[in-house]
Amino acid sequence: MSVAAKICGLSTPDAVAAAARHGARFVGFVFYPPSRRHVTPELAAALCAILPAGIVRTGLFVDADDDLFAEAVAKAPLDLLQLHGRESPERVAEIRRRFGKPVMKAILVAAEADLAMAERYYGVADRLLFDAKPPKGAPPGGNGLVFDWELLGGRRWALPWMLSGGLNAANLGQAVRLTHATAVDVSSGVENAPGIKDPDRIAAFLARANSL
Repeated sequence: MSVAAKICGLSTPDAVAAAARHGARFVGFVFYPPSRRHVTPELAAALCAILPAGIVRTGLFVDADDDLFAEAVAKAPLDLLQLHGRESPERVAEIRRRFGKPVMKAILVAAEADLAMAERYYGVADRLLFDAKPPKGAPPGGNGLVFDWELLGGRRWALPWMLSGGLNAANLGQAVRLTHATAVDVSSGVENAPGIKDPDRIAAFLARANSL
């Protein structure tokens, strides 16, 4: 089976259509106002309407309050909630219970010690996502940063997981070889400018993922 790919930070019909046409298994919409990839629940709903059945519609949130979750879930047909902030295991469990959606918790990695955080979310999250820890002051996710993939090599996790952080069509093969990831997440690696998705780069990334 090919590597499952998520195209995150989508904000235009052309990019959404490219992700669907070329085989994305997941798509992501960012509900985080400081991000240049931020979308409103209304725009996310319109973009979701373009997607065929079977693609997992993911909402990305960063330490969001319940009002934002409630509005996003009410207006957009989200299948998965991605928590990319400092949400505690207790907060993850609360979000999952209150909004009735599966949850993927991001683990931000700069060193091996950061991986220990993953086990705290066993039993409360449905998936994990390993991403590069951003520099101080930078927003989480979409920074084009790579962490040491060898930190994940040979490890096994009790939950399904994705690899993220600085991926692109050129380095995806090496990343999968070193980490044994079966699912990957890309944002800046398919852009031609910060926050601007390139349909051709989306196509190239998905072609590479589907070949692995």
